[in-house]
Amino acid sequence: MRTIIEPFRIKMTEALPITTRGAREGHLAKAFNNVFLLDADHVTIDLLTDSGTGAMSDRQWSALMLGDESYAGSRSWRRFEQTVRDITGFKHIFPTHQGRAAERILAATRLKAGNVIPNNGHFDTTRANIEYVGAVATDLQSAAARDLQSEKLFKGNMDLDRLAQAIEAEGANIPFCMITVTNNAGGGQPVSMENIRRVKELLETHNIPLILDACRFAENAFFIKEREQGFVDRSLLKAPSNRMAWDMPRLPTSADDVHVAPAACVAILAGFAHGAGFRIPPMPLIPTNCAKQGETS
Repeated sequence: MRTIIEPFRIKMTEALPITTRGAREGHLAKAFNNVFLLDADHVTIDLLTDSGTGAMSDRQWSALMLGDESYAGSRSWRRFEQTVRDITGFKHIFPTHQGRAAERILAATRLKAGNVIPNNGHFDTTRANIEYVGAVATDLQSAAARDLQSEKLFKGNMDLDRLAQAIEAEGANIPFCMITVTNNAGGGQPVSMENIRRVKELLETHNIPLILDACRFAENAFFIKEREQGFVDRSLLKAPSNRMAWDMPRLPTSADDVHVAPAACVAILAGFAHGAGFRIPPMPLIPTNCAKQGETS
């Protein structure tokens, strides 16, 4: 058997707290068994999220130092804007500080009480922003997504029959439909390009826009390249380049790309963030990693 090593060096380590069972039980009791109320210093292995938990590369750290913090006309902004345009094909790029802020703008400007928003699986903040304005967030995941024993390749797909039924019942009350890639609410399962196309075709017959919540677009593109016929010879950038399928992407990069806080680089509605607040330095990381994740594997 061939030995495979990790193709990188580790330059820094971070100490983890080693606790006892009794201490952990005490911390949980004080937090009312709500993991969101635990202090991070009391957690040895954090499985709450994958956001901001990965180490950054030497190029990522270097990009922080090279960032242009000019209040206006920043070269970091121009690079960010061009990279997002190259990936999405959209002309207008509107950055927000975080993906959930983009969701709030979308919900506040496009939704009203009683609207219905179909999705293959709403992320929790997406659902919260939709329901805050009185609209209804409807999950239409495929049957395979509900079968834990199923080994189908694209379990994140939207159920087209259920979408058709929802349109028939609520058509005029659906201002837009969403697809989340990957389907985080369904275990991070990928969505096939064929499913995205068929959803778009169905929506077009009813003049309903499609919004792509591309929270893990690079990973989803990788699965399409690896698993879907017709994409094996394409680069990762060309897999999502079948972007004719969506009308308005909310396209965050991986949360690990800017370290600590989720980063969203979005055409029309977008966000980028730093754990300490709203600031520009992380921005160079976004085009660096968008481009890096799109290289041919």
